[in-house]
Amino acid sequence: MIRRVLTPLLATLLAAAAVTAATASPAQARACRIDHYCVTTFYSDGTYTTVVGELYEDCAGNRSMWGTRGIPVFVETPC
Repeated sequence: MIRRVLTPLLATLLAAAAVTAATASPAQARACRIDHYCVTTFYSDGTYTTVVGELYEDCAGNRSMWGTRGIPVFVETPC
């Protein structure tokens, strides 16, 4: 009796956890190559009209960011 009740309940909880983990992850910028200067611009949505943040990576590997992450557009330039 207990097994019939707990098995569907456990399956439901696992499915809910998987959906939450899949939808809650932020957009990630790709890694900047060595000896490259990289700028990742984050937009609020797919229309690419509203910038909500940027990530700068210089030739020495130093990083700075302002704003929040969103839909990324990545530009990489050799040093």
